[in-house]
Amino acid sequence: MWHNKTSMEVLASLNTYAVQGLSNEEVAKRQEEFGWNELREKKKRSFLQKFLDQFKDFLIVVLLIAAAIEFVAKEYVEAVVILAIVILNALLSLYQEGQAEKSLESLKKMSAPEAKVLRDGKKIIVPARDIVPGDIVILDAGDIVPADIRLITTSNMKIDESSLTGESVAVEKDSESIGSLDANLGDRTNMAYMSSIVTYGRGSGVVVETGHNTEIGKIATQIEDIKDELTPLQEKLEKLGKILGYLTIGVCAIVFILGLIQKREILHMLLVSVSLAVAAIPEGLPAIVTIVLSIGMNRMVRKNAIVKKLLAVETLGSTTVICSDKTGTLTQNEMTVTRLYANHEFLEVTGKGYEPKGEILKDGKPISKQTFGHLKALFYASILDNDAELSASNNLYSIIGDPTEGALLTLAGKMGFTKEEVEVEQPRIDELPFDSERKMMSTFHTTPDDSKVVQYVKGAPDIVLSRSKYIYTEEGIRLLEAHDYQRVEEANLTMAKDALRVLGYAFKMNQVDEDGRFEKNEDDLIFIGLTGMIDPPREEAKDAIALCKDAGIDTVMITGDYQETAFQIAKELGIVTSHEETISGQELSKLSDEEYLDIVKRIKVYSRVSPEQKVKIVQALRQHDDVVAMTGDGVNDALALKRSDIGISMGITGTDVAKNTADVVLTDDNFASIVHAVEEGRIIFANIQKFVLFLLSCNIGEILLVFFAMVFGWQEPLKPIHLLWLNLITDSLPALALGVEPGEPGIMKLKPRSKNDAIINTNMTVTIVLQSIAIAAATLISFNWALNLYPDSITHARTIVFSTLILSELLRAFSSRSLDRPLWEIGLLTNKKMISAVSISFSLLLVALYIPFMQTIFDTFALGWKDWRIVVSLAIVPFIVGELYKVLKNLLVRK
Repeated sequence: MWHNKTSMEVLASLNTYAVQGLSNEEVAKRQEEFGWNELREKKKRSFLQKFLDQFKDFLIVVLLIAAAIEFVAKEYVEAVVILAIVILNALLSLYQEGQAEKSLESLKKMSAPEAKVLRDGKKIIVPARDIVPGDIVILDAGDIVPADIRLITTSNMKIDESSLTGESVAVEKDSESIGSLDANLGDRTNMAYMSSIVTYGRGSGVVVETGHNTEIGKIATQIEDIKDELTPLQEKLEKLGKILGYLTIGVCAIVFILGLIQKREILHMLLVSVSLAVAAIPEGLPAIVTIVLSIGMNRMVRKNAIVKKLLAVETLGSTTVICSDKTGTLTQNEMTVTRLYANHEFLEVTGKGYEPKGEILKDGKPISKQTFGHLKALFYASILDNDAELSASNNLYSIIGDPTEGALLTLAGKMGFTKEEVEVEQPRIDELPFDSERKMMSTFHTTPDDSKVVQYVKGAPDIVLSRSKYIYTEEGIRLLEAHDYQRVEEANLTMAKDALRVLGYAFKMNQVDEDGRFEKNEDDLIFIGLTGMIDPPREEAKDAIALCKDAGIDTVMITGDYQETAFQIAKELGIVTSHEETISGQELSKLSDEEYLDIVKRIKVYSRVSPEQKVKIVQALRQHDDVVAMTGDGVNDALALKRSDIGISMGITGTDVAKNTADVVLTDDNFASIVHAVEEGRIIFANIQKFVLFLLSCNIGEILLVFFAMVFGWQEPLKPIHLLWLNLITDSLPALALGVEPGEPGIMKLKPRSKNDAIINTNMTVTIVLQSIAIAAATLISFNWALNLYPDSITHARTIVFSTLILSELLRAFSSRSLDRPLWEIGLLTNKKMISAVSISFSLLLVALYIPFMQTIFDTFALGWKDWRIVVSLAIVPFIVGELYKVLKNLLVRK
């Protein structure tokens, strides 16, 4: 491992030189050996391949056979309609998966376009793709690291590795350090990784890995290797399709054999079989599912969740575990000072975020904003020894610069001190920048007394305290004594245990000589106090986690932050109660796959984890049959996002890689938005169940009608075009209205359904059987009545059956609005789209019956009042049966 070797060992193993670099001839050889420093792109399927894949579905094959039989029988209208349905469904499915995979393109974009290298002893700029192992790269602040590099020299260097490790704070780099063999990426301080950004200082290093061998390249390769899996809804619809397909073939075979026994013509029986196939297959189902999911997507956008993959809408509803990042999702991503320590006493700070609104409390009471003495010195130090800026736009505050320093500006602002005003009073004239050895930063400022310069110091509490000789209290400045050191150290430890990031402050007055010079040392300081800050939890996240518990959903925190910080935040949010529910990445690295399986149901907080460990956590949870939603914003999250059932990326802080790999993008980076999306997913699945129940009860009713008409030796009650009209026109509009049915009360109090649960449960099965029998019985009675009344007009008789079937299905749609509650409890007008859908479908029936050219196409007859009386009286029967079943079932449940 490169991080486990000295820089000299690495240079020797790569046969290169820190001062000279590689020769151009050697570079050419290595490019031949190692290839370009870029990420290879996986070959994509063509549009034609994707289109042809849509015709592999079992039900589609059945419909294609049905269309072929219609062509042979010269029933061209029916044949064209069936083919049009098949092609439309194929195009809809193609559109549905049309979001092309862009993960690799995003990874390529993240690579640096150019890099500064040493070749033949000269510093030159080359395209990043030309870099080879052994190249010496020069890095300055603002540069994107072009490859994986073992650092040779560093000067105050900090690198933002958040996209790889999840660590929100830039990492200090030290070329002299030697990492342990099992060190996590975030702890390898002598390495710089491709796509990370140099935020401070400078350095140089030797390229050790390029292209797909880099850490980011390994992620790209693993993303390529992960095959898209079927969502729970896809699996359920596929299973349902196969059942319907086998049922269709079985019924068609029985009817065909029965017809041959009755000595009917073979071609005629083939057409009857086509009628049954058309009746059995809910042709509108794929289109309705697509449209309902699209409507759900639009509703989720209004709740700050953009769903990229259509079927992910429903999968959200079956989520059993949400694995969430901490920073910005469960927390505000705005560092906030919550506690001060000065004059040997703690002060509490109210208010959250960067808005300078809040108070400082002493014994629960606000201190005066006209503060002088030691506290004023603390606020001045926090403002002046600070390079950040607080920006406000439309009452929204943001930070330009380091978030830690931004929190200090906000703290001072709460007491009425602004950087602009204080800098006018005490302008900065010099500074000693922060570095990792001193762990301090000093700035020097003029004062109204020209003979003195004030020096403010900020840094690690133990270092600042060790450099201090005096202490500033409300009585004034005095010598630091042993008990002072002890009390400050105890205060620092107390705040650190509460997961606060603690900084110490001091100052001193430096004498200016006649030449305007002054001392710039950091000794004999006057200690002022401490501040403790944290990225506070989102209040709405706490409520959302409580809602998850009620809904039977576990919340798991996976973070690159330190274990104690993660534990304290998780405890405040209600995720954990004890340290036994937490584990670090280093501890995870020692576990076997079996041990992973044992601990994942118990552990709720994972800290300092690597990308591979995130994937293993997700896989272990899925092996427990959990449906896992995983949030992430960095490149390091891409694998876990891809492996999870639902990948959720952050829209504000997320990298392009995370956004393009994810199924869902949160526009507000808020955990509460995930819970809203889960609720919407549950509502959508419940509505899918409702319209599947509606469509199947209607379709099976149609099968029974045709089947028993054959058994009784009657003519076919309906032609294929009638059944197509029923399935596509009559049923589709009410089914769409069922798809937008409002959520039923208490939907988030229910436990998540198992991923193995079928769309059709026992309750639905009973309902389908009852409704199908009721629909078939009503229409068979109407057909028998019509055949007796109009023995010479099969068209008239079929029109009565057609009308009875349509009206019974439209009334059935109202009953399908709830599986358990009768219509009078729901309210007839609570879904106005249903009223509109039924009205339109019934109006279209009248068009088919009374417009002459439509009568020709659909072979219908204009019914009179006498006909309508029997139609209405029989059509209402299935509705009554459905509502009575709900009432009786509820009575039995209550008993």
